[in-house]
Amino acid sequence: MVTIADIIEQLNTFAPFDIAENWDNSGLQVGSQEWEVKKIIIALDVTMPLMEAAKACGANLVITHHPLMINSRNVIDFNTLPGRVIESCAKNRISIVSVHTNLDKTDEGLNDYFAKKIGILNISGNLSDDLSSMQSDQNIGIGRLGEVESELTLSQLATQVKKKLNIDHLRVIGDMTMMVKKIAICTGSGGSLLDDFFCSKADVYITGDIKYHEARKVEELSKGLIDVGHFGSEHMAIDLLYEKLRPALAKAGLKIEMVCFKNERDPFTIV
Repeated sequence: MVTIADIIEQLNTFAPFDIAENWDNSGLQVGSQEWEVKKIIIALDVTMPLMEAAKACGANLVITHHPLMINSRNVIDFNTLPGRVIESCAKNRISIVSVHTNLDKTDEGLNDYFAKKIGILNISGNLSDDLSSMQSDQNIGIGRLGEVESELTLSQLATQVKKKLNIDHLRVIGDMTMMVKKIAICTGSGGSLLDDFFCSKADVYITGDIKYHEARKVEELSKGLIDVGHFGSEHMAIDLLYEKLRPALAKAGLKIEMVCFKNERDPFTIV
């Protein structure tokens, strides 16, 4: 019998849970490590449509990038989230495991996956260090540094990113004609790494969820920034988790069916 604990052990081989940020809540969210696993469904967010899909397809383990809860709750109300999800898990014997900042930070994790997808080369693992001083085996941390193949304008880079991610829109800060070469990256909400970006030699920062006053600071320092949105930078975590977990399970001799939940959409609609 394959258990939740067995799956967590395999997740730990490529996204070690001990490197997750202190504020994070990666790992088992709901359920029991002793429960049996016969089918896994992978998603970005924990939502009721996901739970309904898990029940419909017979999945008894849900793996997501974003945790069900990060902040503690005094009351679990079954009429609202996350209570509705917890009730569904208990009734249908479904467990939830989240692989969050440990997947972001790990070598060949989400930041590296995102960087390669948008055409960034020579990727290294710390925004505050010079590219030339970083080695590939040091790629552990939130955020990455890299560079484009050849110098291009901020406008051209924005077009490239938009095309590579197959997204309809993004937000750009800075002079669209500025020439750029070195790139800083952070998937998800990257505002907390702005100072690292400013101290680095990167010309442009590609991330999501940048606020107005943060944008003004980028503008003031004559830097560039491309905000692809939180969803735009992280929905690919579904494919990454599938691509990493499938061979790990096979190597361990664990035969478990896995499916990807691809019905998620960016909650923001541009009108």
